[in-house]
Amino acid sequence: MLERGLESFFEEFLHKESLFLDRSALLSSYAPETINHRDNEIKKIANILAPALKQEKPSNLFVYGNTGTGKTLVVKHVTENMVSVASKKLIPLKHLYVNCKLKRVADTEYRLVAQLSQFFGKTIPPTGLPTDEVYNIFYKAVESYKGVIVLTLDEMDQLIKRAGDGILYNLTRINEELKESSITVIGISNDTTFIENVDARIKSSLSEEDVFFAPYNAMELQSILRNRASKAFRDGVIEEGVIEKCAAYVAREYGDARKAIELLRVAGEVAERSKDKKISTHHIDDAEEKLEKDKIFDFQTNVLETQSMIKGGFFFRRKKFSGYP
Repeated sequence: MLERGLESFFEEFLHKESLFLDRSALLSSYAPETINHRDNEIKKIANILAPALKQEKPSNLFVYGNTGTGKTLVVKHVTENMVSVASKKLIPLKHLYVNCKLKRVADTEYRLVAQLSQFFGKTIPPTGLPTDEVYNIFYKAVESYKGVIVLTLDEMDQLIKRAGDGILYNLTRINEELKESSITVIGISNDTTFIENVDARIKSSLSEEDVFFAPYNAMELQSILRNRASKAFRDGVIEEGVIEKCAAYVAREYGDARKAIELLRVAGEVAERSKDKKISTHHIDDAEEKLEKDKIFDFQTNVLETQSMIKGGFFFRRKKFSGYP
């Protein structure tokens, strides 16, 4: 009986016209063709990285600002365009991107360097080798590339918390040993103060240039939401005042465009599950309540994970690597 009921539900779902036209336009992975309200930041980062196209090492770059201010989006936009030009001109330029928040990718120095080596086709076992040997494999791979490598470490503060700041010391100093290639490090962080707590030498090396992303204001959020909504929803399903209320909710906190987009998406899902024909302002209230509950649950989960790590006796210290050949 239950199976027949589910079949009926799914059959009905297939034939029902959705409020959504393209739900992916409201996902965090979506990359818009144009990035609104970040022209100055795009130009600044492009100017800093442009020397790579002439095979000159750009300055290391620290990009910081609150969550949802467009940092990752802009860095990827600039680097993708730069690599596209380099490819057409046969210029040896490679961009490596690592999300340091992902577990088993950047939770230890060993794993991060192993991951970086894989970008050059070097397979390293997840454990078992001395860290110095892993660095040597990576060093030789970089040197044999004979070009400029731009390495983006997104959520870099998470890397430091898990693996210590020794990895940054080694990565920012590797150019002293390289002859045929060079590495520029781009660090991205939501924590606007964490860089103040790393070793002074690392701070000096990493923050040769920095770009701050200010929170979006309510009018900017409305513009961003309207742009995404035009792609995500069918015409006429969003009632008057929905975009404005969604933007106002988020602007009063941290100007987080990601949160605003997520709030609009969840409001659409709430409306659709309620079989409503349009998205109204009360759906925004329901979506806000749902997201707040999810945030509390995530916070409690993170506290438990942190307590578990402390009980396990994890600690980190900086280590200088001097094993390059």
